[in-house]
Amino acid sequence: MNIFTPEYFMRQAIAEAQKAFEEGEVPVGAVVVVNNQIIAKAHNQTERLRDVTAHAEMLAITAASEYLGSKYLNNCTLYVTLEPCPMCAGALSWSKLGKIVFAAADVKKGFSLIENSLLHPKTIVEKGVLATECQELLQAFFKNKRG
Repeated sequence: MNIFTPEYFMRQAIAEAQKAFEEGEVPVGAVVVVNNQIIAKAHNQTERLRDVTAHAEMLAITAASEYLGSKYLNNCTLYVTLEPCPMCAGALSWSKLGKIVFAAADVKKGFSLIENSLLHPKTIVEKGVLATECQELLQAFFKNKRG
């Protein structure tokens, strides 16, 4: 039995999102995987770093590129708890990411609202893996913030 399923890796991304939640950040987590090995983990740090670009995906791209010694991630898969925004989708395109798997759709700011052409043409997209769990974490965060 293969334990390295999309659900397994998404749970690792959820663990990162939980860290963000505990730090008062929007709870988005991401992991980058190559050959069933996690080479980068990140969560949103926009508040901590006072940097609007410090999204989980951006930080994960940087860490993965550093690990591989390459700006291209064409053999990698990014697992992320929320659909990337257009900024992150553009960065993922430039990195030539092989595959993206996201959980919850972002109906307000997700890249697919514009169109999938923001991604590299060879990037495979899979969505909905553990979406309910990720959506519930986001809803709990915003309920606490508005609360």
